[in-house]
Amino acid sequence: METRGFDPNTPNVARLYDYYLGGKDHFPADREAADRLLRVAPEVRAAARANRAFLGRAIRFLGQAGITQFLDIGTGLPTRQNVHEIAPPGSRVVYVDRDPVVLVHARALLSGHGHTTIVPGDLRRPHEILHNPDVRQAIDFTRPVGVLLAAIMHFVAETEGPDRILATLRKAMAPGSYLVMSHGTSDARPEVVRKGVEVYRTATSPLTLRSRRRIAQLFSGFDLVDPGLVWLPQWHPDDTTTVDFGPTPESSLLLCAVGRKR
Repeated sequence: METRGFDPNTPNVARLYDYYLGGKDHFPADREAADRLLRVAPEVRAAARANRAFLGRAIRFLGQAGITQFLDIGTGLPTRQNVHEIAPPGSRVVYVDRDPVVLVHARALLSGHGHTTIVPGDLRRPHEILHNPDVRQAIDFTRPVGVLLAAIMHFVAETEGPDRILATLRKAMAPGSYLVMSHGTSDARPEVVRKGVEVYRTATSPLTLRSRRRIAQLFSGFDLVDPGLVWLPQWHPDDTTTVDFGPTPESSLLLCAVGRKR
C-alpha cells in the first residue's frame, strides 16, 4: 500500500497537529506554516485540544454503549489520552495511518499496550483497510464497532469521493455500530477559512472545508445521537475535559457528531 515518504521540508498535517497540541515531533517547515495560521487564528491551538477532548468523550460514550472494538483511521502522532487508554479495559483498538513517521512513532509507543494493532492505510481506499489481514484479525465486523474519523475527512477532496468512503465503511459495520467524526467547516470565521486553506495548500494534504449541511450528509445511514451535529465544546460537555470557548463555540472551528448505524 502506498504511503507518503518522509519529507521534513513540506508541512505535514500530522506534524502540524502535533505542533498545535504542544508536541515536539515537528520541523521548521511545519512550525513556519503553523505560525502563519496561528497569527490569524490563535484559537487553532485550543481547537486542536478541543478536538482531542471531544474524541475522548465520544470514546467514553461508546464504551458506555457497550462498544469494545475501535477502528481509528488517520490516527496521527501519538499523544496523551490515546484511544486504547480511554476505551473500556480489554478493548481491541486498531490505529490506521498512511504517514510513515506516524507509523514509526505509533509502533514504538502504542504496540504492546493492551489489544492494540497499528497498520498502514489510506482513508481514500477504505476497502484495503477493511480487508487488511491485521485489521480482520483484530476487529470482528459481525459485532458493533466504533469507527473514528477525528479531524481527517476534511483532508479528503470532493473529487476523491467522501460519500463513497463513508458508504464503504458503513456497509462493513454491523448494526449498532457507531461513527465518530469531527470536521473542519467553512461556516467558521471567513478569514480563518481563507488562511487555513492557503496554509494547507502547500502541506501533504490540502484542506476541504465543508458546510454544516454537507458534513451532515456524510452521516447518511446513521442516526445522530443527541445533541446532533454541533461545535466541539457543545458535544456532551463536562467539567474536566471540555475546552471552554465561552459564548463563541464556533471558535472551535470544527463540527462534530456521533452516529449510530441503523
